[in-house]
Amino acid sequence: MPGELWNHNVQYHPLVLDSVPEGCAKALDVGCGDGLLVRELAAKAKQVTGIDRSRSMIREARRASTPLGNVTFADADFVDFEAKTPNAEFGFISCVAALHHMDFEAALTGMARMLAPGGRLVLIGVARHHSPLDWARDIAAIPVHRVLSRRHGGLTEPPGAPTKDPAMTWDEVRQGIQRLLPGAQYRRLLLWRYAVTWNKPAR
Repeated sequence: MPGELWNHNVQYHPLVLDSVPEGCAKALDVGCGDGLLVRELAAKAKQVTGIDRSRSMIREARRASTPLGNVTFADADFVDFEAKTPNAEFGFISCVAALHHMDFEAALTGMARMLAPGGRLVLIGVARHHSPLDWARDIAAIPVHRVLSRRHGGLTEPPGAPTKDPAMTWDEVRQGIQRLLPGAQYRRLLLWRYAVTWNKPAR
């Protein structure tokens, strides 16, 4: 609908939400920004935590989430947060367009540790182009972007949201995922994003 918040990350929120395990007790959204996905996850999990190192984003997330009684927010760097809460376990962890703002290996291994046995991790990310195939995929996405943008009234981003260009290429991300999360499903998405789903083995 025109006027609603829409961008290439929000476009893939349904993919994330559809991946939440039934009966999820605790969910964590890493790099939660203004808390939109946290508020959406609140209908899927009993308790949801959002974490972001941007104080302005966390302030906005808390303000917008006041009516919800099952969400909390942490103003912290994720790697530091994980190190200080070694016993925390979540049945579901999401991270949308935030992994490239963090140390790739430290963040991924931290998310894997915080995931409860049998829990699920879903990543939506961006990467750097470095091959003709990467640019060819860009060209194919342009018409779809235009149609969706027109339908939603254009791209909108949360005011003050930090931005950073990705340093890792698509191949480097895929290879890193395969190394750090054995058995993870990696796929390229149309609108300049990739998706990763990893189910942590049960004990």
